[in-house]
Amino acid sequence: MPRIILGTALVLCLSLSACAQPVSNMTERTNPLLCDPDSASCTVPGNDRAAQTAFAEFKPTIKPVTIQYFTDPICSSCWGAEPQLRRLKLEYGDAIDIRYHMGGLLPSWDVYNSGGISKPGDVAGHWDEVSPHYRMPIIGDVWLEDPLPSSYPPSIAFKAAELQDHHKALVLLRRLREQVMTEKRNITKWPVIAEAAVFAGLDTARLHADFNGPAKALFQADLTLARSLGVRGFPTFLFSNGDGGRQLVYGARPYAQFEAAMKALASGAKAAALPTEVDALFRVHPSWCAQEVAVVLGIPHEQALERLQEAETKGKLTAVHTRNGSVWHWK
Repeated sequence: MPRIILGTALVLCLSLSACAQPVSNMTERTNPLLCDPDSASCTVPGNDRAAQTAFAEFKPTIKPVTIQYFTDPICSSCWGAEPQLRRLKLEYGDAIDIRYHMGGLLPSWDVYNSGGISKPGDVAGHWDEVSPHYRMPIIGDVWLEDPLPSSYPPSIAFKAAELQDHHKALVLLRRLREQVMTEKRNITKWPVIAEAAVFAGLDTARLHADFNGPAKALFQADLTLARSLGVRGFPTFLFSNGDGGRQLVYGARPYAQFEAAMKALASGAKAAALPTEVDALFRVHPSWCAQEVAVVLGIPHEQALERLQEAETKGKLTAVHTRNGSVWHWK
C-alpha cells in the first residue's frame, strides 16, 4: 500500500517562499495549462495564501531525506524536470524516499477561462513553445486532434497503480507522459491507460477496479495535501529530513539546485557513480530523451543527441520522432 500523508495543523512556521526557491509566480499565474518558462512551472487556480503555508508534519522514514513530489501527468514543466529527477535518483537514490502526489492540474474546462488559454486548442501552440525551453520533446497536437477534458483520469490511474506496485506505477506515469506529449494520445481514455498499464506490467483488471474504487479517494487525499501546503505550482519538490530540516525546489530547475537541497539536508550522503555510456542508461529505464542523457552523463545536449542517433543507426534503439525532439526506446 502507498503511504498517504495528510497535512496537519502542526506546521512549521516557515513559508514556502523562505525555502530554496522563490514562489511569487505561484500566486501570480492562475491558468493551469499556461506553464511559465521563467518559473519553470505550471500552476492551478486557487487562493493566494501559498506564502503563508508551510510543510506538514511528515512521518519518519528509514532514508535520510524524504521528497514530497507534487506533479501531474499533463504538466509540461514536470516533463521538463525529468532529466534532473532521473539524475537525482541515480546519484542519491539510496538516501531519498520520493513520494509522488498528483496535483489536479486540469479539473475540467469549465473551471476557468483566463491567462491566455480558455479552450483545448490554446494549449497546442503553448506546448510547442515551451518544448525548446526544456529541450524535451513536446508537441501540442493532441489538443487539436483529441483534446483531454481533464487530467484527473490519468492521475487516478497512477494512484490505482500504486496500490499494486510503486515502481510499476512510476513506469505507468512515464508512459502516460510519453503518450500525451509525444504521441498525441488522449490519456483520459481507458484503452490508452490500459495500454500504458500493460507496458508497465500491471494487472489491468485490478487497475480498472481500483481506478473506479479506492484510487479516487487516494487522489483526493493528494489534492487535500497540496491545498494544506499551499502548493499550486508543479513541479514542486518538498525536501525534509528527520531533524526538521526543510528545502524547496520549485519548477524544472537546474540539477545543481536539486543537489544543493539534498546536501543541505544530508551532508554525509555520497553521490553514487553515474553511468558513462548510453547502453547502460537503457538498463535503468526503457526510454530516454536527449536532454535526459545530457544531464545524467554530464555532456552537452548535442553530444547526447549524436550518441542516441548513433545507437539508433546501429539498430540498438527505436525512436518516436517529433518535430520538437525524440524519445528513444531500447529495441
